[in-house]
Amino acid sequence: MARVLRTPEDRFEALPDYPFAPNYIDIDDPDLGPIRQHYLDEGPQDGPLVLLMHGEPSWSYLYRSMIPPLVEAGFRVIAPDLIGFGKSDKPARKSDYSYARHVEWMLSFLEQLDLDNITLFCQDWGGLIGLRLVAAEPDRFARLVISNTGLPEGAPMSKQFMRWRRMSRYSPVFPIGRILNRASTRELSEGEMAAYDAPFPSRKYKAGARIFPSLVPIARNYPGAKDNREAWKILRTFDRPVLTLFGDQDPVTAGWDEIVRNRIPGAKGQAHRTIEGGHHFIQEDAGPELAEAIIGFAKGSETQTQAREAAQ
Repeated sequence: MARVLRTPEDRFEALPDYPFAPNYIDIDDPDLGPIRQHYLDEGPQDGPLVLLMHGEPSWSYLYRSMIPPLVEAGFRVIAPDLIGFGKSDKPARKSDYSYARHVEWMLSFLEQLDLDNITLFCQDWGGLIGLRLVAAEPDRFARLVISNTGLPEGAPMSKQFMRWRRMSRYSPVFPIGRILNRASTRELSEGEMAAYDAPFPSRKYKAGARIFPSLVPIARNYPGAKDNREAWKILRTFDRPVLTLFGDQDPVTAGWDEIVRNRIPGAKGQAHRTIEGGHHFIQEDAGPELAEAIIGFAKGSETQTQAREAAQ
């Protein structure tokens, strides 16, 4: 079997509500060689930048209802597929994936595209990776919108998460579309669930999706725990605007919004919101609402920044 797999393009034909043009770059991995990463790049190239980062086991399809209103508001929207997901290449062995490697792959993505002045929206593993990016390259980020995610340092996780971790490792079946449906409040259509299944023609493509939950540091000596503790030292000094938008139906990340608000200085005084009816995959339950919140937050905080600079 090939070391790196590529999902055939015909798997992505006629996906519902996903008319976006594909874009690709090669991520140079010292062990695996060039890995092709897919991303969406919509809206005016000179518009203010919004980076939408997905998690496990979804892909950029998750943002299909958020991209159009953001573009209409004048934003440039970039939504990458993490390596192992969506239209990006998929290393075939579970041992090819690590937390640190995902961070390095995404740092390479930021550097190759030379992204700056970023408004980051992150959910699930989009936050575990995205917040590490912020800690590594804080000057690239203008503001953060954090939803249903966190940055664990090695403390025990919830019972719900541990059940999910066991299921991902040991269940004989791993139906991606059905998983997305179960962790959304609204009922996804058969076409939408099929779109989430599309990147994975067979079980051999699911190594990344299977191993991702096991990469979460659930004890202080787990890989990634020390790096996250170091990242928090930087995040505790991040004073650019930070907004939390957490769903009230997500049992996995409940309480992380309060941690973010208490720890990151830029979260002080922001109009944080709890999204009613928002389950873990909150983009499926409240995509347009999230987009409008991002638009208002980005424009409002930009105005505040300009006023402060003018007063100095």
